[in-house]
Amino acid sequence: MRETIIGKQFDEERALYHLQHTDVENCIFAGPLDGESALKESRDIGLQKCQFSLRYPLWHVKGFTMADSKMDDKTRAAIWYAENGVITNSILNGIKAVRECAHIKLAHCQIDSPEFGWKSQDITLSGTEITSEYLFLDSRDISLSNVEMKGKYSFQYVENLEIVNCNLDTKDAFWHSKNVIVKNSVVKGEYLGWFSDGLTLINCKIIGTQPMCYCKNLKLVECTMEDTDLSFEYSDVEAEIKGHVISVKNPKSGIITVDSVGEVVWDDPVMECTGKIIVREKEIPERISMN
Repeated sequence: MRETIIGKQFDEERALYHLQHTDVENCIFAGPLDGESALKESRDIGLQKCQFSLRYPLWHVKGFTMADSKMDDKTRAAIWYAENGVITNSILNGIKAVRECAHIKLAHCQIDSPEFGWKSQDITLSGTEITSEYLFLDSRDISLSNVEMKGKYSFQYVENLEIVNCNLDTKDAFWHSKNVIVKNSVVKGEYLGWFSDGLTLINCKIIGTQPMCYCKNLKLVECTMEDTDLSFEYSDVEAEIKGHVISVKNPKSGIITVDSVGEVVWDDPVMECTGKIIVREKEIPERISMN
């Protein structure tokens, strides 16, 4: 029979360790004992309108929901090694909030958590605002939709990532990533996508210096580029770009089609570069700079 805990406060070590088949409502995890791991190793639990202010509350939890709850900045490393969880309408503010987790869905949340989502699998964010450095480092099977993101070194070494209708304000995003699709989104940063393999951007706005260099299997479809100088250096690229590009440098292979380009730089390449640039009906000759 399922049990319910309502309106309690817990601050001791492992307060509800290995809790099973239980709903926890309007409870507070905080207090002078400053105990860790309140719900460690729990199974099939539901958290509703709870407040957390202690470290490591949800480690090794399998099967959980959390709704309308708040984890403050004292909930360091809040959710690790957890599986099969759904988090909705909640605030997650502790560093390293999710790590080495699998099958976690987050919807309509507010997240401020440096190093969020590392080494995880099958994580979904939707309708969420997130601020995080090194977001989703070395994770796989990740999905973002309608997400507002601020970060620095996002999606490094990620594999199998889909981003739709998002606004990404980042820096060195997608470095060493594999099999990434970004649709109908704004991607703002510096040195975007370097060393990626299988990065595809569709109907996106790309902003920032020196994007997408040293890439393999790079595709841009109906994208725009703003403040993008020295683009595509040593990349294998097929790109259809609407509007103007400041400059393109030493594309390794493929065809880049633009409405206009400020400069095409063929500058002492260290490898053979056979990429072509076409300005809508007009091909730019190889190894000729436009000034």
